[in-house]
Amino acid sequence: MSHELPQSPAQLIPPAQLPWLRRLAARLLGRGLSRLQAQHRDSWFLGHATGQRSGHVDGLREGFEQGRAEGYEAGRQVLVIRDTRPEHGAGPGQDTNLFEDWRLPLSAELKKRFKADVAQRLPATAQPSAAQWKLIFSDTPSTCVVAGAGAGKSTSLVLRILLLRHYLGYELDAMTVVTFTRESRLDFIKRLQQIFALWQIDLAPAAARELVRTFHSRILPLVRSLPGFAQLRAFENLGNDNPGLSEADSNPFDLRLNDAQRQQLNSCYSDLLGGSPRFAELISALRREALQLKPLDPDHPDVQKRVQVTQLAAQRDEELCDVIEDLWFGAGSWPIKGIEPCRETVQIRGSQFHVHGRLAGQDALVVLGFDPSESAQYQRPGAKLSVRAEWAVKRTLFQAFCDKPLIWLDNYASAKRLAATLAGDAVAGPGFEYKVSGELAPAPLLDAFVSAAGFIENLGLDVSAAVTAMSFPPGDSDSVFFEALALFWKALESHLLAQSPPVMSYNRMFALFGENNPENLRLLPDPLLRPLAHLMIDEFQDVSPQIVSWLRASLGEIRRRGAAMHVGRNAQHASLMCVGDDWQSIYGWRGSSPKYFIEFSKTFPSPANTRVMLVDNYRSQQHVIDAAEHMVKGMATIVGKKARASGPAAALPLSSVRVLERDEAALGQTVIEHYRRGESIMILFRKSSDKLLISQHIDEAVRMDFSLPIEQRRLRLLTYHSAKGLQADTVFMLGDCQYLTSSPYKNQVYRLAGLGLPGDAQAFDTAQKQEVQRLAYVAMTRAVRHCYWHVEAARGEIAKLPRAAAQVDGRQAFFEDLRGT
Repeated sequence: MSHELPQSPAQLIPPAQLPWLRRLAARLLGRGLSRLQAQHRDSWFLGHATGQRSGHVDGLREGFEQGRAEGYEAGRQVLVIRDTRPEHGAGPGQDTNLFEDWRLPLSAELKKRFKADVAQRLPATAQPSAAQWKLIFSDTPSTCVVAGAGAGKSTSLVLRILLLRHYLGYELDAMTVVTFTRESRLDFIKRLQQIFALWQIDLAPAAARELVRTFHSRILPLVRSLPGFAQLRAFENLGNDNPGLSEADSNPFDLRLNDAQRQQLNSCYSDLLGGSPRFAELISALRREALQLKPLDPDHPDVQKRVQVTQLAAQRDEELCDVIEDLWFGAGSWPIKGIEPCRETVQIRGSQFHVHGRLAGQDALVVLGFDPSESAQYQRPGAKLSVRAEWAVKRTLFQAFCDKPLIWLDNYASAKRLAATLAGDAVAGPGFEYKVSGELAPAPLLDAFVSAAGFIENLGLDVSAAVTAMSFPPGDSDSVFFEALALFWKALESHLLAQSPPVMSYNRMFALFGENNPENLRLLPDPLLRPLAHLMIDEFQDVSPQIVSWLRASLGEIRRRGAAMHVGRNAQHASLMCVGDDWQSIYGWRGSSPKYFIEFSKTFPSPANTRVMLVDNYRSQQHVIDAAEHMVKGMATIVGKKARASGPAAALPLSSVRVLERDEAALGQTVIEHYRRGESIMILFRKSSDKLLISQHIDEAVRMDFSLPIEQRRLRLLTYHSAKGLQADTVFMLGDCQYLTSSPYKNQVYRLAGLGLPGDAQAFDTAQKQEVQRLAYVAMTRAVRHCYWHVEAARGEIAKLPRAAAQVDGRQAFFEDLRGT
């Protein structure tokens, strides 16, 4: 170390003190002398301290100079080391990659041999493009494949599997191909077996089914490996008695409940209602809110039209009550136990109207409605209006001017459900519907619970924790709904696990093995994790945060186990290949998000990543492609996407997408014309009522098509969503794609899940406004040759809502906008 003079006397170390006995004696002697005035205590200390300090500094300086002079020559021979390292060293950086730094062992010779074999065995029309070869030969741990509509991705994935298995010797039980629907899974299995057969590889059906899976069928074995859960059943599969439908075929987008599932929900509801006073209180409040007649603005046009006949309606009201009661009595729906029949009166703008009863023990009045099953032409004797019309006038007046709690029973079915609950038959379920703010229609309460909980869990959130973090304005009934949901969902999970064998929802299974529960993955034996080592996922744009968390946790656990997991096997390490198109992400309403595909390298960090852009479209002529891409213009997307018609599609004659005023009769006529030409046809609709309207105008085509064997039929009626993955020569789109509402609770949980842009209080609404544009893109790209879009005119408040048809630009050659002509 170097020798340096101290900077100042203040930095010197004070001299050592006397032993404590001698210090004590000196202190006692000094105090005595002070009392005798033999010394001045303060002066002595001042002089002593100053003298000591000055003498010590002088002594050190003299010694320093003398020692420096004497040791100078010797010091010249010593290497002066000045240690500038930090006193505490930092630890190594944290490796956050989900994969080891490795490469697929693909030599130039092997690639050449595989290409030659493909050229020999596959027809010329099925030869991979340069971009597809890049997919097949990707050697990095992670690969992101951006595949637009009609890009031919399925054959490329099959060839990738063939390369891994046949040319590199990778075991099939180290791979999983994930598809989302039963139809796509069956199609991929068929293609896999066909191509393997061209290489004289006999891929048994059972092995193919084990390789090609849905996410749901892959998570189930993991949970069943836990002690006590060997016979576990998935809640979503209850009631699945079809022997041809395996657990691997479940549809994650089918949210309908069957009788077996309802039985479990109702049983749990009954137990909770009897055991939780708070839950019973919440249900009572929700029932009252749900059954009460919703108010109507007195300035509403319907009110202004009917308020003029208030006095006349009051004069005939008692007779109307008699007729309505007779209809209900004849249907066996009146009287209702729990409702006291009465004819109390209500003042409406100075006129008296009557009710039919009162809820027992409560102040809520009850009015019976006109059941839709009754004839709309039914009239009172001598009346000019039908009973239905008279009832509609009364309902409107009550909605606008009644200031008392009022329950309006619209139909016999709702009355029977209410009667069951009022009679204490809780096993029948709550017996009423509830409309969560932002939903398009009310649903039975337990259905509404399942829908809301499923959305929250798909976002990777715990229901109870999410509800606790949510907030609602004072008096908002949704606050009551979500408090009841949190209680019910926790009880339902316990109720399902108590069954024999136990039952669990798929969302709960994914959560058990997600990033929040890494210790559960460590309980799994290697053979259960091994199929996830080399993952190939199709339609990745439709994954939910819940699935992403499970995938990340599983890949992280595979890396943690390291080489010991792959001893004696050719398939080493782990890889992930995700194929998708962010423009085809159309399941945001159930919690999916294209964010994870757009931010792929951030979602799945890797030492090296390959990005493949499949821009060739082998399905559609160029005008269809250009029109569809115009629908998603201006949205946040993956950079560099621009599809081009390729292969036989490039030779198709150009035909603009024709946008017309909505006209079911004209649509039907055009359908028949194209059908007679021998074309395949797809008619897409948004609402079930639209399907009925269409059917009325295409009877001729339907009769012709239904007379053919199934494999020869050329006409299909599908919803916009269910058409995904399919194609037809000509596509007819009926109805605009619009986001018709705003969801306060979904906006909140969307932000809790970290989705949406920072500062966007309506993150979910923003995502849905973009999704309606993507839905139109998906619909258009089903078309090979022709596309017709019949759009209703946007008027009033509807015109202000986000709608896809607003993107149509008639100045572009790929659109022919015939609206208003």
